[in-house]
Amino acid sequence: MKSHTEYLWFNTPNRRDYLRITDEIDDIVTKSKIQEGFCLVSAMHITASIYVNDAESGLIEDIDEWLDGLAPFGKDYRHHMTGEDNGDAHLKRMVLGHQVTLPITEGKLDLGPWEQVYYAEFDGRRRKRVVVKIIGE
Repeated sequence: MKSHTEYLWFNTPNRRDYLRITDEIDDIVTKSKIQEGFCLVSAMHITASIYVNDAESGLIEDIDEWLDGLAPFGKDYRHHMTGEDNGDAHLKRMVLGHQVTLPITEGKLDLGPWEQVYYAEFDGRRRKRVVVKIIGE
């Protein structure tokens, strides 16, 4: 069994952003030379998510609206008593999750026809990282 680890860094200009990172992940899988295995993609910050879904702008807007309905920005969260203003970002991350595990088959990501990997940022404007860890043969 072999492993390969790389990090992606993001510093989004907006507080909330949704970035398609499928190509970056695929490049790392290719560089790893692992033919059969798994690729873990994990946001290493508590206000960002990794998820897999369709790369369709209307869906992304729907996801953003849905998350804002569940955890609206500007609400007076108890977390804000610590001096922070990002309580909604923590909750949104819990809903979308912090990582995904992707299959690798014949040296390529084995995704469905519409599946794309996304980095979702809920408290941006500062540097954050994502770990990409690949294991297999």
